[in-house]
Amino acid sequence: MMDHTKLEMYDDVGGQVEGEMNIPTNKNRPNLGQPDFNTLDEPVKDTILRDVKAVGAKFSHVLFPKEKKTLLKEWDLWGPLMLCTFMAMILQGSADDIHDGGPEFAEVFVIVWIGSMVVTLNSKLLGGNISFFQSVCVLGYCLLPTTLALIVCRFILLFEQTNLLFFIRFAVTMTGFAWATYASMIFLGDSQKPGRKLLAVYPIGLFYFIISWLVISHTAS
Repeated sequence: MMDHTKLEMYDDVGGQVEGEMNIPTNKNRPNLGQPDFNTLDEPVKDTILRDVKAVGAKFSHVLFPKEKKTLLKEWDLWGPLMLCTFMAMILQGSADDIHDGGPEFAEVFVIVWIGSMVVTLNSKLLGGNISFFQSVCVLGYCLLPTTLALIVCRFILLFEQTNLLFFIRFAVTMTGFAWATYASMIFLGDSQKPGRKLLAVYPIGLFYFIISWLVISHTAS
């Protein structure tokens, strides 16, 4: 569609010259090159709900690891931060402890974040074709099975402990460990060359095993 714009100009002798210039426009696309919406203009409630739904969808992908690209394409660190904070709060010592639980809370953060960074660095050195934050996102979200195992073990610790209850805690924790390792490999497996997948799996398994060891060794305060 052409828009006719009238122009008024003056020649060298001061006389007025009138003319028209045709400017192409498209009423169907008035903001060419601009996004359909701007998050700065939407209500805060809508932004929060959208982010919460996105985090929940990623958690569902970890529980049923069939779809491989959502965690990689739409990565974020909200889910890993939530899981890490929750696990650190549960695993920290009691208020009567001489250390007041502080060092243990920090230890969980160090293990989770530094550990995931080391695993990611190892993957990159092996020639992985995903970005640093994509790998950290996947490793963090795949802590969900271990977190669920921690909740179950915490509930079991409410009862008087016996050898049978310890075996149940051990089985639940190992299930969470295997689930987390399997889910992470579903998402990260294709990022490595076929001949180097085993070298990438070992650090991932060690990462989740250390966290699972914290879960199984945790006792009620």
